[in-house]
Amino acid sequence: MCLAAQLTGSFLTLPAIRSGWYAGLVKPSFNPPAWLFGPVWTALYFTMAVAAWMVWRRDSGEVRVKPALLLFFTQLVFNVLWSALFFGMRRPGLALVEIVLLWLMILATVLVFYRISKPASWLLFPYLGWVLFAAVLNVAIWWLNRPGPGSGVTGVPF
Repeated sequence: MCLAAQLTGSFLTLPAIRSGWYAGLVKPSFNPPAWLFGPVWTALYFTMAVAAWMVWRRDSGEVRVKPALLLFFTQLVFNVLWSALFFGMRRPGLALVEIVLLWLMILATVLVFYRISKPASWLLFPYLGWVLFAAVLNVAIWWLNRPGPGSGVTGVPF
């Protein structure tokens, strides 16, 4: 499932990058170089898969496993949805609202996983941190590209 999410996210992201839309956005000084995103997300999806596997293998009688995995897969859907909103629909404002919900779901997943497998929850901390950074980056990109008088930018839709 994590690989499917990664591939779907890439499928939604690459056209916006290749078309020049993303390159044409004003970005903050702390925006990482483009080459960094692929390796970081690959590592994060790998650790997410390992964390989910660690919880899944505890299924022999642990009643909290199925709800925990349902929450995990729900946040995974929201992860892909962010790519669809930001890159696919080119709506950084909507993506910003969605990434806040995504971050809260990841936090809930970390807490639920902690009750089942502490190491599994720890594996999600880099993901939680990266999505927080992505949210800050999303805010900055939305703000820097918002339409308005005197902004000098045509802007992107909310």
